Amino acid sequence: MIKVEIDEGSGFCFGVVTAINKAEEELAKDGTLYCLGDIVHNSREVERLKEMGLITINHDEFNHLHDVKVLLRAHGEPPETYDIARRNNIEIIDATCPVVLRLQKKIKQEYTQESNEDKQIVIYGKNGHAEVLGLVGQTTGKAIVIEKLEEAKKLDFSKSIRLYSQTTKSLEEFQKIVEYIKEHISPNVTFEYYDTICRQVANRIPNIRKFAASHDLIFFVSGKKSSNGKILFHECQSVNPNSHFIDSAEEIDNNLLMGAASIGICGATSTPKWLMEEIFKAIKSRL
Repeated sequence: MIKVEIDEGSGFCFGVVTAINKAEEELAKDGTLYCLGDIVHNSREVERLKEMGLITINHDEFNHLHDVKVLLRAHGEPPETYDIARRNNIEIIDATCPVVLRLQKKIKQEYTQESNEDKQIVIYGKNGHAEVLGLVGQTTGKAIVIEKLEEAKKLDFSKSIRLYSQTTKSLEEFQKIVEYIKEHISPNVTFEYYDTICRQVANRIPNIRKFAASHDLIFFVSGKKSSNGKILFHECQSVNPNSHFIDSAEEIDNNLLMGAASIGICGATSTPKWLMEEIFKAIKSRL
C-alpha cells in the first residue's frame, strides 16, 4: 500500500489568509472589488477569486480608477499608492501583512531620522518584488536592494549601513551578509542590522526539509511566481532529489509514481490547502 501524505505545515501564511478573507468578505457584500496585483502568487487561487468577482489590475490601471474599492494585498504598497487613492477617491481595503507594515514603518523612520551620518539603507530582497517595491518606496527610491552576498560586496564600506530584509527571504543567507559587512565595514562608521524575516516563513524550512526527507517522492505545489515557493522547493530538493515542482494535477508525471512507497505533497506560503488536496486526490486515483 503506497502512503500519500499532505504536509500539515504547508499552505497559506496568516498574512495571505487575512487578505483572502478580506477579499471574500467584500465580494459577498458588494460583488465588485479590484485588487492591485495578484492577491497571491498562485494562479489557481487567483482564478478562483476572479470567478467570485475579484478584478486584478496593475498600477497603470489603478492610476486611472475613481470612486471604487481596491484591495491592497499582503505584500504592501509604497506611500505613492495611498496618495493616488486619496486623489481619486478610491476606498482602500488594506490587507498588508502586519509583519510587512512594521518593516515599512521601521525603514521610513530610519530614512526620515535627522542624522549627521551619511548612511546607506540596504534591503536584502528580490529586485522588483511587490514587497520590496513597497519597502523602497518608504525611502523615495533611495534604498539599495541586494539579492545575494555577491552584491553586498559592492556596498560602500566607508559609509554607515542599515540593513533590513524582505520578510520571506532566507535567514541563512541574511546571516552570511551580516557577517560579511561586519568584517569589511570601516571602523569609523556604524553598521546596524535588523532581522525582519517572518518566522512563519523561516520556520517552515526545517519542517519542510524533515517532511521531504521522510518520503520517497515529493510533489511541491506552488505558483511559478512565488519567491517563497522557489526557496522552499530548493530546500526540498537539497534533502530529497526526487522532488518535483508542480502547480496543478495536470503536471503530475505518472511515471514518477512507479516504485514509490511513500509520496509527500507540500507547498509554499502562497499555496492553498484545497489545491494540495486536489493533488492528493489525483495521485490516489492514479495508483
